[in-house]
Formats: sequence, C-alpha cells, structure tokens
Amino acid sequence: MSDDLEGKVIAFLQQVVEATGLPTPRVEITDREEGLRVNVTGDDLEILLKRKGAALDALQHITNAAFRSALPDKQHIVVDCQDYRRGKDAELRQMAKYLGERAKSTGVPQEIGPLNPYARRLVHLAVAEDPTLSSESVGDAFLKTVIIAPREG
Repeated sequence: MSDDLEGKVIAFLQQVVEATGLPTPRVEITDREEGLRVNVTGDDLEILLKRKGAALDALQHITNAAFRSALPDKQHIVVDCQDYRRGKDAELRQMAKYLGERAKSTGVPQEIGPLNPYARRLVHLAVAEDPTLSSESVGDAFLKTVIIAPREG
C-alpha cells in the first residue's frame, strides 16, 4: 500500500476516535497481502471492546467504507485494538476447525453464528484449508450463520 493511503487511514481513525471524546490513539499499520491491519492503542480505548467489540466492529466497518475505492480488489482493512481482534480471530478459526472435524466424524453439518461478514470470511478461509470440507453462509441479514459440512464425494 502507499504511504499516502496509510497516512490517510491513520488520520481518519484518529479523527473518528477523537470525535467520540476519547484521547487521540496511537495507530500502527501493517501492510499484508489481504490488505491493511491496523492496531489502535491508547488510554481509555477499552470502551471499543465492550459488548463483544461492537464499537470496534463499527469502526472497522466505517473505515472500510471510507477507503473501499482506494483499496485493490479483494483487500480490506482490519482494525484491532489492544490485540482484541487477533485473539478473537484465533478462537474463531480454532472453532471452525473443531466444527469441521466434528462434521467429518459425525457426517452431520455443523453451524456457527450468527456472524458478521468479517467473521464469516475467517470461518470460510479456515474451512477452505481442508479440501474434505465445505462451508456456506445462510440467512438474509447482516449477521448470518455458516454451515460447515463434509464435502460430497
């Protein structure tokens, strides 16, 4: 990614967080193949993590909406705070793998969710690592359930 885009993302996140009345956060960006990973740190930011990180999810959503046209196709921005998302992402991938093994051993499709689009993507990617499994999102709302099933032969 360009330094210019990274600078704009940093300024945007700092302005949004300041607008909530919180102190200006420190923002660090890591450029990854799938897009930017942004870590926001600072005083009093644990409020972003309450209610299962709902405010952090909202911050990530509006950041992606603001910069969607500046990002190459299939890339996105992941916003984390105090490594909250990194831990939750690892738990979600582990759960997807566990449910995949359970689906294979029982032959019964397993459900996980409801999940937001970011979480569903993580589950689909974790399931895709095993060629004997398939996954599908079901539902017609923002939050959908992912079905993990053995791939038919």
